[in-house]
Amino acid sequence: MSVSEPITAVPRPRPWSDVLRESWARYPVSAEREAWIGLAGLLVTGLVIALSASSTSLLLPQTIRLGPTGTGMTGAFGQHGIDLHLAGLTFVLVVMFASYMLVVRGAAVLPARAVLIGIATILALVMLAPPLFSTDVFSYIAYGRLGRIYSANPYVFGPSFLQLDKVYPFIDQQWVTTPTAYGPIFTALSYLLAPLAIAAEVVAYKAIAAGALLLVCLMVWKAAALRGVNQVKAVALVGLNPATIAYGVGGGHNDMLMLALLVTGIYVLLLERQRTGGALIVAATAVKLTGGLLAPFALARHGGRGTALHSRRAVLAGLLLAAALAAAFSFGLFGTGPLHLLGTLQSVQSQGGIHSIPGLLLSALGLSALSGAAGIVLDVALVICVGWLVRRVWLGELDWITGAGWATVGLLLSAGLLLPWYVGWLTPLAALSKDRRLLVVSMLLTALALTSL
Repeated sequence: MSVSEPITAVPRPRPWSDVLRESWARYPVSAEREAWIGLAGLLVTGLVIALSASSTSLLLPQTIRLGPTGTGMTGAFGQHGIDLHLAGLTFVLVVMFASYMLVVRGAAVLPARAVLIGIATILALVMLAPPLFSTDVFSYIAYGRLGRIYSANPYVFGPSFLQLDKVYPFIDQQWVTTPTAYGPIFTALSYLLAPLAIAAEVVAYKAIAAGALLLVCLMVWKAAALRGVNQVKAVALVGLNPATIAYGVGGGHNDMLMLALLVTGIYVLLLERQRTGGALIVAATAVKLTGGLLAPFALARHGGRGTALHSRRAVLAGLLLAAALAAAFSFGLFGTGPLHLLGTLQSVQSQGGIHSIPGLLLSALGLSALSGAAGIVLDVALVICVGWLVRRVWLGELDWITGAGWATVGLLLSAGLLLPWYVGWLTPLAALSKDRRLLVVSMLLTALALTSL
């Protein structure tokens, strides 16, 4: 080539982002189609989890994998599922979360029937799987047997008291000496189920969790109409949440029952039935103490009828009457055992380690030795934060459900032990709030929860 010939520049390849952007503009996907794709993705990934749970070690609690055989707890598909391994399960959960985002984004244009059928279908699929991820359901069984069969107080003794019982091998060794950390209503329920076979009890707890989530969805639907919030989007946010479905219902956790009572209480309060609403909040707290976080916000709210003072007095009357009845019931069945509950909870939270946001950050910085001091600081900060939010609600500067939602965010961020299904505490409040930031935080915490393999 002579020096006089021009040099032709080699064209640079176009960035993939430009190509995708042009393709998206040329072949746009409507919001409705996105939502349908997301709903289909949730159902497919739910089916994959149900089919593969018994053969995928990361889905099945270790105590089931290594425990006694022939117990009927491998799910409807037995040992015929596929092993996803870590890479496969990660891919499934990523697709599941992406599908959830698409549904929530476009749920407002979906038929309500489609969303409700989708929720019922994915719950049915999870019911066909064995207990997923967690061994907590076996602790529930153990506490019920402690009191019903062995006449031992589950608020005083841990599952190690029944080492010869058939349920003992299925309990995580980390918790065998830990007494129950749950409220008296739920512990009494575990007494009722204690005579059943272990596999039957597992199914019963999962069915209670699934039924409770359906009730949560119904109450969110009704409450959203009163709040002026899109009902379909609110129900999709709650009922199709992957962490709630896979972990909460899949593991048969009592958080769903607590939420069913709590959200029913919110709906009743929106109907201005103050005493009943206060009583339902106490009932939720008597399942799991987390429910009590809503109480100060219910007291601080301005009722729609009558004066704010009259409304608050009615809520307080409901809270106090229900608390007195719950205390009498608890003392009659468990004596002074429930007085150990706060100490047990503190012990449980102290064992979170990296299974919490503060613990993870301290571990990454090499400051794990400061976890105790950090826990005290965060507890104080949480109390201050909740007090500030309640004050704003009291003064009418903040909506009470939104305030309770942000208080729940603070609780999740500061918890010494943060488990994936705890995200379910926030989603109904985010669904009923008009603060879009609360919805975004709910989605981010859901994504974080799904990384906890």
